[in-house]
Amino acid sequence: MKNLVYVGNHLQNSQTNLSYSAVLGPLLEQGGYEVHYTSNKTNKVLRLWDMLWTTFISRKKTDLVLIDTYSTQNFYFALLVSQLCRLLKLPYLPILHGGNLPNRLKKSPKRSKKLFKNAYANVSPSLYLKESFEAFGYENVVYIPNTISLENYPQHKKTYDAPRLLWVRSFSEIYNPTLAVKVLHALRQRGYDATLCMVGPDSDGSLAEVKALAERLNVCVTFTGKLTKAEWIELSKDYNVFINTTNFDNMPVSVIEAMALGLPVVSTNVGGMPYLIDDGEDGLLVAPSDKVAMADAICSAFEDVDRTEARVVRARKKVEDFDWGKVRGLWEEVLLGRDEL
Repeated sequence: MKNLVYVGNHLQNSQTNLSYSAVLGPLLEQGGYEVHYTSNKTNKVLRLWDMLWTTFISRKKTDLVLIDTYSTQNFYFALLVSQLCRLLKLPYLPILHGGNLPNRLKKSPKRSKKLFKNAYANVSPSLYLKESFEAFGYENVVYIPNTISLENYPQHKKTYDAPRLLWVRSFSEIYNPTLAVKVLHALRQRGYDATLCMVGPDSDGSLAEVKALAERLNVCVTFTGKLTKAEWIELSKDYNVFINTTNFDNMPVSVIEAMALGLPVVSTNVGGMPYLIDDGEDGLLVAPSDKVAMADAICSAFEDVDRTEARVVRARKKVEDFDWGKVRGLWEEVLLGRDEL
C-alpha cells in the first residue's frame, strides 16, 4: 500500500500542538509512501467536510486511509470518515490516541463497533489501549508504539542543585496544568529554590486559570507559549525534572522525548503511563491530582542523585525501542499486509 490518506487534525496555529501525524506522516513519506493529509481547517464544520471530501475525491488512487482517533469530539469525525470509507469500499486504519478511549467504548458501544470492528486494523501506540480494546472484544488491534528519531534528542549532563521543572503539553483541563503550579508552590514551601517552565499552547482557556493560580500562590512561572520541537529540545538543557500532570493519558510523545533527552520523569499514574514507565526503575509515578505525592517524588530524586541518574540511563535505553529504525518495520508489516490481523 503506497498511496495513503491521513485523516486528522493537521492544524498549524497558536492554539494547538503539532499532532502525531506531523511525526509519522513525513517518516512514511521518507519510506516511499505518498501521503495526502486532511484537514488543516480551523473551523470544525469545514474541517469535517474537508476530511470527507478529500477521502471521496482520493478514492480511486488511495490504498488505505489512516484516521487519527480520539475519545472526545474527534471520535465522531473518525466515525463519519470510517463509514464513508465503508461505503466507498476503502480500507481504513484508526490510529488510537487518548487515554480515555476505553470510556468511549463503554459509553458508545454501537458507534464504536461500527468504527473499530470494520477497520482493516486498529493501531494502538500503547499496550494499555491494546489490552483495553481486547477486553471489549476487539481482536484486530496491532501494537505500534509512538516513534521518535533518537538522533534528534541529545543528552546533556544534569546538575541537581535545585529543582528546575519542565512541563510540555497544551493547556487543557484534561492535562491538569494547575497541578504543576501547586507542585512548584509545595516545593518552595519546603525550602527548595524550585523553578517551573510551562511550554505549550492554550487550547481551552486553561492558561488564564494557571496564571491566576500562580499569582495567588505568589510563585513565578515561565510561560513560553507554543514552541517548535527543536526549540523545546534546546530549552530542555536548562531543566532537570520533567513533570507530566495529566488526568488521562495514553503514550504521550512528550514523555518519550523527555526520557530520550535524559530528563528524570515524574508523572501521574494514569492510563498508559505504567506501561511506559516502570515506577522506581526508569521514572516515578504518583497518584493523579496529588501535589504532595508529586512533590515528595521530586524531592526523593534530589535526595538520591545516584539513583536518579541510574533511572535516567534506563529510561534512555527503554526508548531506544521507539526509534523509527525499529518502529518502521512494524508499520511496514501492517501497510504491506504481512501481519496476521
